[in-house]
Amino acid sequence: MSNPVFNNSAVFGDSKQARAARGQGGTTVQTARTGQAGPTGGTPGLYGTPAPLPDAAALNQMYQAPSATTRDTARLTYDDVIVKTGGLLALLVVVAAITWNTVPGLYIVGAIVGLVLGLVNAFKREPSPALIIAYTVAQGVFLGGISYVFQNFAVSGTSTGTAQPIVLQAVIATFATFAAALFLFKSGRVRVTPKFTRWLLISMAGYLAFSLVNVVMSFFVSSDGFGPLRNGWVGVLAGLVAVGLAAASLIMDFDAIKRGVEQGVPAKFAWSAAFGLIVTLVWLYLELLRLFAILSGRN
Repeated sequence: MSNPVFNNSAVFGDSKQARAARGQGGTTVQTARTGQAGPTGGTPGLYGTPAPLPDAAALNQMYQAPSATTRDTARLTYDDVIVKTGGLLALLVVVAAITWNTVPGLYIVGAIVGLVLGLVNAFKREPSPALIIAYTVAQGVFLGGISYVFQNFAVSGTSTGTAQPIVLQAVIATFATFAAALFLFKSGRVRVTPKFTRWLLISMAGYLAFSLVNVVMSFFVSSDGFGPLRNGWVGVLAGLVAVGLAAASLIMDFDAIKRGVEQGVPAKFAWSAAFGLIVTLVWLYLELLRLFAILSGRN
């Protein structure tokens, strides 16, 4: 997986039992060794321990009771992930809006704190709701401030000084890309196969190398804000590639969440799933924001 949040989590991974079952074309079955029936007339229990038979009233009550759901058994559900992801997104937007209108210069602090908390949350074995919420707040401060800076650059970079709504465009494009990725995954048009995973990992490594080269060159070659390799048509092409990689990462995230639900992981890991989606969405939004800034003619 490309997202370190899901990649470092054992519960969202592809278990060895599941891989073995798929390789054999079936499912794994657990068997229990039983003993002889006890003198009380009970049925054989686990390891020979007699289990008493329920009476008629208990059997009728069990029959009439509704089937236990994943929520009743404290297992992860899609609803849990949706609610927590929606809540974190709402918090992110509110904090970003407040930062935009008050102290946009704090985006540097938000970036540093968000990076530290992101790494801490990504490598924690157990999800921490408090740390995930703190990360979301820090990212809200960062996105609100950096969006304000991008918007002002978009205005000052045009010959007419007319405001370019690049922030609104980036927000709309982010949610549109998210919806498209979810549709492609749910419809089965794009499947997460080993070949797809290898392609994404190689592409991500290539994009990371490209970004590092761009940063190094910016110290020696004059450029206009994004580095010598992220301006003009080259910058547009690189931005489109980055958006495509972010969309593919979303599909990988959806597949990891699907495995978590099917494997019945504890409900608390809905926080981890929501955090992983927020990480990918923030990356996607930043790439779209930079792409629209380039297209607006600010460089």
